[in-house]
Amino acid sequence: MSTEVLDKFKSSTAPTGAPIIEIKNVSKTYPGDVKAVENANITVARGEFFALLGPSGCGKTTLLRMLAGFETPTSGQVIIDGHNMATVEPNKRPVNMVFQSYAVFPHMSVEKNVAYGLRMDRRPSKEIKQRTEEALDLVKLGGFGKRMPHEMSGGQRQRVALARALVKRPSVLLLDEPLSALDAKLREAMQLELVRLQQTVGITFVIVTHDQTEALSMANRIAVMNAGTVRQIAAPAELYEFPKTRFVADFIGRINLIDAKATRSGDNKVKVHSKIIEEVELAGDVDGDVALAVRPEKIFVAESKPTDPGVITVRGKVGEVAYYGSYSNVYFDIGTGSPLLADIGNVSRDIEDNTFKRGEDYWLYWRKGDTLVLGA
Repeated sequence: MSTEVLDKFKSSTAPTGAPIIEIKNVSKTYPGDVKAVENANITVARGEFFALLGPSGCGKTTLLRMLAGFETPTSGQVIIDGHNMATVEPNKRPVNMVFQSYAVFPHMSVEKNVAYGLRMDRRPSKEIKQRTEEALDLVKLGGFGKRMPHEMSGGQRQRVALARALVKRPSVLLLDEPLSALDAKLREAMQLELVRLQQTVGITFVIVTHDQTEALSMANRIAVMNAGTVRQIAAPAELYEFPKTRFVADFIGRINLIDAKATRSGDNKVKVHSKIIEEVELAGDVDGDVALAVRPEKIFVAESKPTDPGVITVRGKVGEVAYYGSYSNVYFDIGTGSPLLADIGNVSRDIEDNTFKRGEDYWLYWRKGDTLVLGA
């Protein structure tokens, strides 16, 4: 695609100092005092790939629908491109939306699907044809214009939906779980395609998903929601390595949580102990009942007790083992009632070297610096 064509897509997304989206103290309450969203505050930068992530019923789709104009906030402001959207109808907003079900018209060809919005805007036929072809090229469907939706795969139909949304050159593209209907391998491929597409056109993307891997692999920043509340907003690596709450830690990826007691011992330092871990000083700013959190891939296994003062050690007995080829999930009974999960790389081609047998005893250890202290 030519530079001139890409410039047309990017013309409305030229960087400015102001964010493209500002969600200010937004709440949405349904009849019966059902609070779908409560006091949400989010800013999205121009040209950013932003994700709203959380379990079903957390309020993320309601928030997206308020951006699109399909829902009205009970209180607060939704500002897009510097304009308060309170009285702006959905079709007048500088956004377009891709739905979970694609919503591709089955009786229309691909090119007619993509051109539909431009025809409704009564654009000149020459412009419609040119922009439709450009949008199809952008999603790698050039030459597919005459096909009918039933003649295409799920991934191709999703691309048609993307092209139809992009053809109007919105400032913001909203995506409501757009990949959930695809099989695992195709979903992974489409994740890469969406990132490529967003980087190519420079349009701000806001995606709703309940899939942590999807959000981590695509978004520049993620807002984690639960029970209508935004729990944490951060870049993927920060969310994964430094979750601020027990909910975020447990929801993003997999994590081991060990109940413990903590007392403050200095500036951002706490002394922690539990029935399986000797007292150790760690970075932290909470005391009382806490949870020690450590990711499975940061846990190592040894036959004898490590003597390094920089690590935490526990004794564990092998329980369940799940083999995944390049690594195995090994669950160890450490006497707390909840197993400790370790991701162990299968680095040898010798199967015996990679085998853990139920009932075997090992020392498990991990760096103090890889341990989070989270309020219970």
